[in-house]
Amino acid sequence: MVRYKAILEKYLPGEAVDTIYEWLQKYRIHLKISRKRTSKLGDYRPPQRGNGHGITINHDLNKYAFLITLVHEIAHLVAWEKYGNRVKAHGTEWKHEFRELMEPFFRMGIFPGDVEQALRSYLKKSYASSGSDIGLTRALHQHDDNPGITLEMLEEGSVFRLPNGRVFKKGALLRKRYRCMSLDNHRVYLVNPLVRVSREDTD
Repeated sequence: MVRYKAILEKYLPGEAVDTIYEWLQKYRIHLKISRKRTSKLGDYRPPQRGNGHGITINHDLNKYAFLITLVHEIAHLVAWEKYGNRVKAHGTEWKHEFRELMEPFFRMGIFPGDVEQALRSYLKKSYASSGSDIGLTRALHQHDDNPGITLEMLEEGSVFRLPNGRVFKKGALLRKRYRCMSLDNHRVYLVNPLVRVSREDTD
């Protein structure tokens, strides 16, 4: 138990460890710390073929993002135990469980003010992914060890490189994403304003 909690402390705010540990034991969750995935921050797998509940969370999240993502996936588990496959993955039932599970951490005062405010706003809407909420993602980025540069920080017309190596020129904001032209094929793509980028020297 002590060793398991010590591992959790590497990824979670200290005050949250005991509650999360209790839930992991109560629901017999196999928690796996995953490599970085660009398509998702975490996922939940219901019991099958004799295995218990499975949850994976990306290893590179800061402690607040890790906690929020983990609680998000545990909410899927609780909804699955109550309703099985009869409900939508991010429907009303899941939203209710997610909000209920987050309450203890609000009472503990775990989150910094900017994260708590953004998280409470997110919970009123409960998008499928916390990464879908610009306000929450922006607040969480501020608590990364190395926040880096995001696309929205650059001036229009700036040339930048994405983590996958592709180079773009930043265009105007269109609703929630920026129109950016790929310098490889000159096609226009809509890019998330909070994606981390590196500025390219155009001299």
